[in-house]
Amino acid sequence: MGKKLISIMSNCFNEALNVEELHRQVVEQLRQFPQYEYELIFVDNCSTDGTVDRIRSIIAVDPNVRCIVNARNFGQVRSPFHGLLQTRGAAVISMAADLQDPPALLGDFIRKWEEGYAVVVGVKEKTRENFLMDWARRLYYRLLATLSESPQIENFTGFGLYDRSFIEVLRQLDETNPYFRGLVAELGWRIAQVSYTQPLRCKGKSSNSLLTLYDLAMLGFVNHSRLPLRLASIFGFLVATFALLTALGYLIYKLFYWDTFQLGMAPLLIGIFLFGGLQLFFLGLIGEYIGVIYSRVRRRPLVIEQERLNFPSQEE
Repeated sequence: MGKKLISIMSNCFNEALNVEELHRQVVEQLRQFPQYEYELIFVDNCSTDGTVDRIRSIIAVDPNVRCIVNARNFGQVRSPFHGLLQTRGAAVISMAADLQDPPALLGDFIRKWEEGYAVVVGVKEKTRENFLMDWARRLYYRLLATLSESPQIENFTGFGLYDRSFIEVLRQLDETNPYFRGLVAELGWRIAQVSYTQPLRCKGKSSNSLLTLYDLAMLGFVNHSRLPLRLASIFGFLVATFALLTALGYLIYKLFYWDTFQLGMAPLLIGIFLFGGLQLFFLGLIGEYIGVIYSRVRRRPLVIEQERLNFPSQEE
């Protein structure tokens, strides 16, 4: 009977300065487990800095390394999810290529898996990134956990180990724009958590922007909570009640002080802008939900691949 295979999948975009070091550290960690074979799959999201050339050079010296080259940048949601579905291992480890998901935890993940946990996740206990960004992330995770209809894992980014049985369930979901870190908790598997301190990025520049972070945050809300839609009805009722009571108060006051009380334009303008702002806010929320529905209805593929490097043939 052959050795079990462990797959490590790393999504990357413009990580030419990091992929070689990631490979070195991953191989170093896996030497602790000679009872397993491994494959390291890079999923390149159409990098423009020579990342694929660096990966080719790694493949030339390590036949266990593979690469999927995307036809274009499909984002940090669809591309890694697609990569997970292309793995073959009995256990699959997902990690970022920027080394902020520490390869030193791979041994802890595998040992927890050997204990019987189908899902082992890395949870950021501390981080060395900007204080304001760290605070905003933690606030978001707490808010999502509060509003979500299913339990959520705070400070979890997707870095973890997943048993083959879990990957096969993901394959059946037919998700077109999945919020993976929310799915892990929602599916209800037995989960082990491993805490770690997230290091700073050593080389290169993060491709995240406020727009991509906002997109990811809204994806989490619309995929795992209907409360924002319900808030529209609640706020609408409260604002309408407040407006009715205010109008009634003004009417009574005017009846008592007909000659001296002047309504003026200020309350009218404030009311118009308040109602207009609330309407636009909730229209935007509804638009987010409609966008998710639209992406599901189109049923387009998660990713279009341009090239595969060093993958075994179907017969193998």
